[in-house]
Amino acid sequence: MNNPSDTTTGDETGSMLTTPLHALQVALGGKMVPFAGYEMAVSFPLGVMGEHNHTRARAGLFDVSHMGQVRLHGDNAATALESLLPGDIQGLAPGAMRYSQLTNDQGGIIDDLMVTNTGDHLFLVVNGANKVGDLDHMQSALPGAITIEHCTEHALLALQGPAAVSVMARLAPGVEALVFMTAMAVTIGGADCYVSRSGYTGEDGFEISVPNSAAENVARALLAEDEVEAIGLGARDSLRLEAGLCLHGHDIDTTTTPIEAALNWSVPKRRRQDGGFPGADVIQAQLRDGPARKRVGILPDGRAPAREGTIIQDANGVDIGAVTSGGFGPSLGGPLAMGYVVAEHATLGQTGTDSALGLVVRGKSLPARVAKMPFVPAGYFRGQSN
Repeated sequence: MNNPSDTTTGDETGSMLTTPLHALQVALGGKMVPFAGYEMAVSFPLGVMGEHNHTRARAGLFDVSHMGQVRLHGDNAATALESLLPGDIQGLAPGAMRYSQLTNDQGGIIDDLMVTNTGDHLFLVVNGANKVGDLDHMQSALPGAITIEHCTEHALLALQGPAAVSVMARLAPGVEALVFMTAMAVTIGGADCYVSRSGYTGEDGFEISVPNSAAENVARALLAEDEVEAIGLGARDSLRLEAGLCLHGHDIDTTTTPIEAALNWSVPKRRRQDGGFPGADVIQAQLRDGPARKRVGILPDGRAPAREGTIIQDANGVDIGAVTSGGFGPSLGGPLAMGYVVAEHATLGQTGTDSALGLVVRGKSLPARVAKMPFVPAGYFRGQSN
């Protein structure tokens, strides 16, 4: 796993918190570790490599109940939320969802999140390690007319992989009509759930918000399908890295802007022009003039992985940045990494050219190059092509 430092204390007694699926994770042979204040499975008997490959080939079930689920109620909730982030929330159609970031006055990313228009309220999913701070931030910044509801009574599951849609369609007929980044209310095994066609692996799949009381029954129903295996945090990290997806606290944080992080696409035209969110002046300037540094994908030429913190050098041995996530990509069949480099070195390169990089591993500079992300083609379902 690439991110062992993404832990918090847990509850006020210092004990690790548990999700509604903790007992099931243990029963399935999960190797339990502390993560974001919770005790969760980093892997199951299949092992990280096997779990990664199974998700790419069939379908993997993830317990992501440590994530924060929040509902915003109020007639002007979308307008109010736009005062905290650069995304277009007012333009969300019912059932549509969007990725954005809570920003600070310097344009830094307090957290990244998903926002869905359910039709009568906004549904947010935020990072587990940040959810307490995010709630405090929203409560202090949003007007009193907006009601903020922390959905502690709901677990969150993710079913990911090319077989996810056929599995879900058996349990909740109709979900197959969803396309990437849309959501709907469904019933699974008698439980009222809210399902989105989204995820964090680069594969087609779904996230399922389910009442705590029904979470284990729903998880067991999914695991009973032949295509599905339980997947832990280790494979979740290698899958998202191959997909080129950012992990908050590592690839993005309060010192990085969406533009530095190559997330320009998440700041739409209206918000670029009008601003009205924290750090808008910084972000607008970077969109106009370009940032001083950029997040890039990196492919080492050899077999040695470059871990977080590895220094990146240019062809002349000058330090130009650092790796923020790195490891071995099972689907890629070799090492891969992401990191920030001085902007002039952020162009795609080939070994032996002026754009080649060096990664300082165990005191030695190893050759690498800037590479296009995602490293593995995405499998998102965007609808039938004509």
